[in-house]
Amino acid sequence: MHSAIDRLIKKGTYLLFVSLLWVSHSVIAGGNPASEVEILKFQFIPQEITIKAGTTVRWTNKEKRQYHSVWFEQAGDPEPQYFFPGETFERTFDQPGVYPYRCGPHPKMTGTVVVE
Repeated sequence: MHSAIDRLIKKGTYLLFVSLLWVSHSVIAGGNPASEVEILKFQFIPQEITIKAGTTVRWTNKEKRQYHSVWFEQAGDPEPQYFFPGETFERTFDQPGVYPYRCGPHPKMTGTVVVE
């Protein structure tokens, strides 16, 4: 009985160690962890986000039925494909600056990424 419990404890300790190693490696290797923006009720939440250079921003569509896009039109980017409820869009920002964006099909939906 004790050997089974000992094995479970050792296995749990090992899994915890591997998980912590993976998380720390992800942050070190990838620079800054991802920052999150939710899309809900035709709004970007938060509407403005401030991040450090090298950070990836992930937009998640939390709507029930509506598609959206994250379009950096002022930067000259072409409009990206729409993404649907439950889907995500990511972009990594390497250069400091202010990056306004909008939803392609819903131009009144706007947001800003400030990169320090």
